[in-house]
Amino acid sequence: MAANATRRANPRELWPQVRSVIMLGMNYAPASDPLAMPRNPSAGNISVYARNRDYHDLIKGKLKQLASWLVAQARRDGLIDAHVKVFVDTAPVMEKPLAAAAGIGWQGKHTNLVSREFGSWLFLGSIFTTLDLKSDAPEQDHCGSCRACLDICPTQAFPAPYQLDARRCISYLTIEHRGQIPREFRAAIGNRIYGCDDCLAVCPWNKFAATAREAKLQARDDLVAPSLAMLASLDDASFRAFFSGSPIKRVGHARFLRNVLVAIGNSGDRELAPVAQEKLTHDSPLVRCMAVWALARLLAEEALRDLAQAHLGNEPDASVRAEWQEELRALTVSNSPAEIAA
Repeated sequence: MAANATRRANPRELWPQVRSVIMLGMNYAPASDPLAMPRNPSAGNISVYARNRDYHDLIKGKLKQLASWLVAQARRDGLIDAHVKVFVDTAPVMEKPLAAAAGIGWQGKHTNLVSREFGSWLFLGSIFTTLDLKSDAPEQDHCGSCRACLDICPTQAFPAPYQLDARRCISYLTIEHRGQIPREFRAAIGNRIYGCDDCLAVCPWNKFAATAREAKLQARDDLVAPSLAMLASLDDASFRAFFSGSPIKRVGHARFLRNVLVAIGNSGDRELAPVAQEKLTHDSPLVRCMAVWALARLLAEEALRDLAQAHLGNEPDASVRAEWQEELRALTVSNSPAEIAA
């Protein structure tokens, strides 16, 4: 965000010839309320938008069709210099403020766009054009005194209404963040292995949302509640094949396994301990580190100490060694004389 602040603040910095920006929204509302689905701690929870095809490709294709039609209409009317550019998260474009200015909706207290017709379930895309078009009226804020989206956040990522601390956001941590997930957030992540929908799903305006009609946005059955054991068993090639055409593939195999292991650690399912143990020798420190954390929550103390003795001395990565040492310190504290006497 900081690297492109100037271009984000002014579309003309991105394309000096632009005279108008056409904002478009595409409904991706699920068939059922994600918060009402039964919770299975041994299954992964994937954000609604990522349960089928990558929306970037889908929407960009539709935007190009519309943009081509727009240019053809303009040139038919004698506007020979009509030009367009389309964007879907591919450039420093502030889609949400632009969509609010265009009247599609307003930015809610969770900072996402809210529509009176579609609730919080909208993908956004933009067409920049050299055509001078009449502006639509902006949408007003209709959040009122509601703070449901702020209160439901598992990691308390909203320091104030209309403000998001991305460093605490589960969507950021499981998708964009490249390092280890900070310890303070791991338990709160639960079984969310890719994104989080809580602040979107709880919005009262969703009562007006109709289920998405686009077939490529309908959830794949195998991505609604996939087995954590199955997901952890995927090697790099099978990961790419299983998530072919999905936005999930973009995070890469190691970061995805990192997320799955956090969910395994939160599952309370000791039958998943062997699955996590297999990852102690994985090539990626991201994976090995989260395997240690997961095993510390699933194994008895003696079994964890045995594994530490077998692996800690040969561990080449400092972050993984630190994770082992942190878990061993936690065992020592829990077995202190004061704790036992209490």
